[in-house]
Amino acid sequence: MSNSAVSTSDAAPDRRPPRRFRPVRLLTAAVFALAGLIFWMSFNTAKGTNIRTDASMLRLSDLIQERSKGNGELERGAATLRAEVDSLAGRDSGGDTAEARRLAALGDAAGTREIGGTGLTVTLTDAPPNATAKIPGVPQPQPNDLVIHQQDLQAVVNALWRGGAQGIQVMDQRLISTSAVRCVGNTLILQGRVYSPPYKITAVGDRGRLRKALDTSPTIQNYLQYVAAYGLGWKVDQHDKVTLPGYTGAVDLHYAKPAG
Repeated sequence: MSNSAVSTSDAAPDRRPPRRFRPVRLLTAAVFALAGLIFWMSFNTAKGTNIRTDASMLRLSDLIQERSKGNGELERGAATLRAEVDSLAGRDSGGDTAEARRLAALGDAAGTREIGGTGLTVTLTDAPPNATAKIPGVPQPQPNDLVIHQQDLQAVVNALWRGGAQGIQVMDQRLISTSAVRCVGNTLILQGRVYSPPYKITAVGDRGRLRKALDTSPTIQNYLQYVAAYGLGWKVDQHDKVTLPGYTGAVDLHYAKPAG
């Protein structure tokens, strides 16, 4: 058998796999395209201005303050209407003193009538933002240690009720049985209105009993430790005569239902 060269046609075929399509390349191109679109839209929207601090953009805090102001105006309107209703009710009673006394007692219980007498005012204030520990061995404060919290306000209100308060006002609003003292961050939200510290809580009642209720409250005693350590504000002013306005908001229950 003679040796002969192998022809090209008889060579083994190329078995390398074909080049595969790589989706990552398409994804990379899409990301760059999207980034370019975002940059173009931002430039087109800004038109040379800083869109983060543009005064035309309404901040959430501005919206909250606007709604709070609107709620205050509605409350004043409701107070005017309530005064008219009370006047009509007194006229329709035909001068019946028993009926008038009954209506007055209901108004006092509901907190819708003005009340006056001796009392006191408690003022709670945030500590300075750069406050440090004032007592040796106490750890340096965290941001939450320097602001008034919801439980601090509730502790004062609850203590005053326990002390026999005939009526309580927080800031410029009278509390009733359905009032809820709530805080979001370091702001107070009360009956649709927004308030910032310092917070003033005024009660009408026997000053001795009210002060004793404050002094014996465990929650307030805990708060006073933060007052001593970090400089939170605590002030109690006594009044020979103080007047609380009647509640002027809505008195309807929107979420309650009979038990059982």
